[in-house]
Amino acid sequence: MASDQDGAVLLCQHGYRRIARIDKNMQVSTVVDKFEGKRLNSPNDVVFRSDGAFYFTDPPYGLGKGDADPAKEQKFNGVYRYKDGKLQAVIKDLTSPNGIAFSPDQNTLYIGNSDTKHMFWGAYDVNSDGTVKNARVLLDVSNEKEAGVPDGMKVDSKGNIYGTGPGGIWVISPEGKHLGTIKPPETAANCGWGDDGKSLYITAQTGLYRLKLAVAGEKPLYQ
Repeated sequence: MASDQDGAVLLCQHGYRRIARIDKNMQVSTVVDKFEGKRLNSPNDVVFRSDGAFYFTDPPYGLGKGDADPAKEQKFNGVYRYKDGKLQAVIKDLTSPNGIAFSPDQNTLYIGNSDTKHMFWGAYDVNSDGTVKNARVLLDVSNEKEAGVPDGMKVDSKGNIYGTGPGGIWVISPEGKHLGTIKPPETAANCGWGDDGKSLYITAQTGLYRLKLAVAGEKPLYQ
């Protein structure tokens, strides 16, 4: 989910295969559910950028047979940019794009790839028109044995990435250095900042956890 500037919430829906909008009156509407006339796979994570666009990942996890599901209409698992009613695919070559976040200056886009055969966090430079370039692997964790894959992620005010991954929440510097791992009692799926900005909330298999930190998180664009 992501808060919009008018108080609405954007919601990734696997089952409906769309980005939905829930307004202040709790009315639900479809923002986008097709690319070039074909249904999306199953939107997974979404983030806004200050130019008014939002970006989202679209792996096949909501489809019963994944990439082999006969209901899958897109030939790729993409990362999309949506602005002013126009949807464009900015990344087409990832196997399982999942978590998504921007650096504090919004010049770098981070994507977590959760393919168990190739698990990594990737980074992309953002062009002036919102497209991306200079794809690179920030940190590869394909050989890790603990449960969990690169899933949801957030960024703190210093630019460090907090990404759910094998064994917990991996804290990664903007240069791709593994600074440490936060280990909740069960496999984590996503995280987000709350309270005074120094609380990290962690969603996991059966529970919601909170951890007080010394560094504040990067504030969401809209609150």
